[in-house]
Amino acid sequence: MRDTVLVTGATGTLGRAVVQRLLRTAGHVRALSRTQRATGDQSCSWVTGDLRNGAGLDDAVAGVGVIVHCATTNGRGDVAAMRNLVAATERAGKPHLIYISIVGIERIPMFYYRAKRESERLLEGSGLPWTILRATQFHDLIVSMTAIQRWLPAVLMPAGVRFQPIDVADVAERLVELVGRDAAGRMPDIGGPQVRDARELARLTLRALGRNRAVLSVPVPGKMIRGYREGANLVPDHADGRISFEQFLAGRHGGRS
Repeated sequence: MRDTVLVTGATGTLGRAVVQRLLRTAGHVRALSRTQRATGDQSCSWVTGDLRNGAGLDDAVAGVGVIVHCATTNGRGDVAAMRNLVAATERAGKPHLIYISIVGIERIPMFYYRAKRESERLLEGSGLPWTILRATQFHDLIVSMTAIQRWLPAVLMPAGVRFQPIDVADVAERLVELVGRDAAGRMPDIGGPQVRDARELARLTLRALGRNRAVLSVPVPGKMIRGYREGANLVPDHADGRISFEQFLAGRHGGRS
């Protein structure tokens, strides 16, 4: 069973995309969920486990050759989840553990990012064969930042902030490539094809959603936003994503213009 790949966070946006692609390339895919799910077909099976307290993880990792760790709790339990997963992985004979992280987490003082960096450190010091891939923000996040403000008279975006949004499909493809390789430590970061102003991205989102509203750039104080203004979230030298923000919107919202 060493050709089996376990995906954590398999019900999430990225995890689902990884599972779909692995089903075309891997020998067998095992998908981890906190709740009981259908058994699946011969190529994919669902297992029940809770990364937050370690319940069921020993059975989940037993016999796997690679683990792709996509699960996140937005920082609330990410460190505990990594600690529990590392412990179970060590007991399972030390398969290759691949972790998806975020660009700039050591330079942007945000609770979620601190949890991601601490999770990285746990993996780096574990003695396991490991690979860490950092990605820029997903297209979906930019849309959510705009859509969540639907009750405000205007959409507010932080002044001087740029994003390099990447499609989940591009990140999933890179992770699946790493499944077929030996552990490599920190991989080069991956970013979207373009660096764009936050205000411009909000306007494109509103247009795709068919909403006619003003977008205002608002000065925001604080060290966190300063990190974004300084471009800590960007990797223009690794603009490897192929799907642009406009292409993402067209596929998601019918390409309104």
